Amino acid sequence: MYKNKITQALLLGAGLAVAATSTVTLAADVPAGTKLAEKQELVRGNGTEVATIDPHKSQGVPESHVIRDLLEGLVNQDADGNTIPGVAESWETADNKTFTFHLRKDAKWSNGDPVTAEDFVYSWQRAVDPVTASPYAWYMEYTKMKNAKEIVAGEKDKSTLGVKAVDDHTLVVELDTAVPYFVMMTGHTTVKPVHKATVEKFGDQWTKPENFVGNGAFVVDRWVLNERMVLKRNEQYWDNKNTVLNQVTFLPIENQVAEMNRFLSGELDFSSSALPVEHFKRLKTEYPESVSVEGSLCTYYYSFNTKKKPFDDVRVRKAISYAIDRSIVTDAILAQGQKPAYFLTPEITAGFNPELPEFAKMSQKERNAEAARLLEEAGFGKDNPLEFSLLYNTNENHKKIAVALGSMWKKSLGLKVTLENQEWKTYLSTKDQGDFEVSRAGWCGDYNEASSFLTLMVSKNTTAGQHWGNKEYDAIIEKALNSTSEAERTALYMQAEELIAKEMPIAPIYQYVRARLLSPQVGGFPSNNAEEKIYSKDLYIKAQ
Repeated sequence: MYKNKITQALLLGAGLAVAATSTVTLAADVPAGTKLAEKQELVRGNGTEVATIDPHKSQGVPESHVIRDLLEGLVNQDADGNTIPGVAESWETADNKTFTFHLRKDAKWSNGDPVTAEDFVYSWQRAVDPVTASPYAWYMEYTKMKNAKEIVAGEKDKSTLGVKAVDDHTLVVELDTAVPYFVMMTGHTTVKPVHKATVEKFGDQWTKPENFVGNGAFVVDRWVLNERMVLKRNEQYWDNKNTVLNQVTFLPIENQVAEMNRFLSGELDFSSSALPVEHFKRLKTEYPESVSVEGSLCTYYYSFNTKKKPFDDVRVRKAISYAIDRSIVTDAILAQGQKPAYFLTPEITAGFNPELPEFAKMSQKERNAEAARLLEEAGFGKDNPLEFSLLYNTNENHKKIAVALGSMWKKSLGLKVTLENQEWKTYLSTKDQGDFEVSRAGWCGDYNEASSFLTLMVSKNTTAGQHWGNKEYDAIIEKALNSTSEAERTALYMQAEELIAKEMPIAPIYQYVRARLLSPQVGGFPSNNAEEKIYSKDLYIKAQ
């Protein structure tokens, strides 16, 4: 039986049926002797206005940051990224295909209703229901939950999903095939529960502060669009006695300089995970105690719309990718410890140790020469220069990179690039509809395993605007997801990355780091969590 603290290594072990048990502190672990500030209110930057706080309709990182505080799934993560109990206090499996979760009896919704196994049945059925139109329905398919794929496709009724409530506190999940990391996957935003009565009463308006009912450590107090979202403690939360913060405020500040200035003026306790490049060195010198840089389970890339000419031609895609001087992006433009990327999956991912593709071993001069050759072969040159638009969402760093790459392409290949900037919601919609030529993109792992990245590129997954459609790739990933051998899965993941490098539906650019301003007064911050899963219930403000 899995109880209390489960490491990612154990969860990833092929064929794992039983794990050892140990004890872990589940809420804010305040070291002995720490003097807490009298005012326990946290203010954090969140990059942009969230599109929604409905877990079954969200698809972005800013949304997940907020939802993590408002709704609690079966499992959470600790500061080191280990999977720990959430609503489920224990679980077991004998074959990695059938999982039984035992829900804690003291879990409650913010209106006092008990959280039951039936809440998860309703919520997961809602997530796969085509009527919901969840942008992350594909994620439910990749849990391999019984009938999820057919339900999402409209071929079976949602009631046939492989999840059932044996009683109020026992949830049984059936998968079509063994998934040794399934428990880890239940920590994702899309598999968090919603309160059935509230959703059915208010429909799309259930997320308004006056209607909201959640089971997380906090509830929505105030939501002023494009200004702030204020959360207050959920007094009904099962571990409320160990929650220290009384209030959490998310500020949607897209301009990084503005966010930096608000931190330096004392208005923010920590910024979003991006710092203005031109101020980074000064900040490290003048505020060394507040600059935090950690590795991140995220990759920054440009996506090609392979359904539109000339990007249906692999030679064009390769030429554009090869001509990107990634070292300039990481060392000159960003200069915060980012690594050049030649894979979709970042090297920080557990168990992922890829070999560099051939183009990554070339010098930039050699890559540029090969790019020019490929373009000429595809019918482009000085007399017929390639012209295209590059879409990116509002953000100073995205703009700087786009401008720099446009300049690189013009200088080395004579390309003419038109930059197109859109605000977050419009940008997501444009990509989902495939109404772009080349687009800035980024992906952060939903769990710490290579499939969290590589499933993004399969044909039926249009999340993040991917519209590739490669049957060979689909077959590789399908085989990997059905394998119970960790060694076989790893080999297949490498094949998938090799095919991406060969066909170049995307141009990986760099592997992220999390560079932010973090007040020394914030305690409990999970600096070692590769997925950057921050739970405000684990944070506290120290006295100055």
